[in-house]
Amino acid sequence: MPKAVLVVQSQASDPEREEEYHKWYGGTHIPQLCEIPGIKGARRFSLVGGGFGPADESVPAHLAIYEIEADDLDAVMNEIVTRTGDGRIEMSDVLQLDPVPVTLLYVERE
Repeated sequence: MPKAVLVVQSQASDPEREEEYHKWYGGTHIPQLCEIPGIKGARRFSLVGGGFGPADESVPAHLAIYEIEADDLDAVMNEIVTRTGDGRIEMSDVLQLDPVPVTLLYVERE
């Protein structure tokens, strides 16, 4: 069974809504995504520095890593889109959408 991680970089739509963003992301968004078959769990992180180079303000402040185990990774991704479209995954205006969150799918290598 292929293992993968879905990596999402995002941030609050407004710095003043940071607390609301964290409440929605951790209390609503992640639990709803983890209901999707194949998504086994999630972890969240916040940026604390610029790494090895100068700080880049264009890098979103928060990171979520979703662990996926599924034979059909496309089906998992399609289910995220479907559930977002039909409202089973509730979106919020506390999430910055311009620019859109960076979303990347990585498959485990042998």
